[in-house]
Amino acid sequence: MPIYAYRCNSCGLEKDVLQKMSDAPLTTCPDCKQESFSKQLTAPGFQLKGSGWYATDFKGGGAPAPKNDNPPPCQGGTGTCPSASCG
Repeated sequence: MPIYAYRCNSCGLEKDVLQKMSDAPLTTCPDCKQESFSKQLTAPGFQLKGSGWYATDFKGGGAPAPKNDNPPPCQGGTGTCPSASCG
């Protein structure tokens, strides 16, 4: 369940309330009992850190680089062969 920030416009009470998303917003201030209690717009309270999906999949802002499943052909005895089985 999300936590909503409320503020009373009459007495200035600020309170965080744990509510279901389907619950109706509160309107009555629990302190002064006036009908001036309203939800405040707040920023989400989480950050994406570490080497998880955000850093590996979306950090660059674009599509991930395509994978090359076909290595280049063997160059014989030139020393540029990507395979260990090549000579």
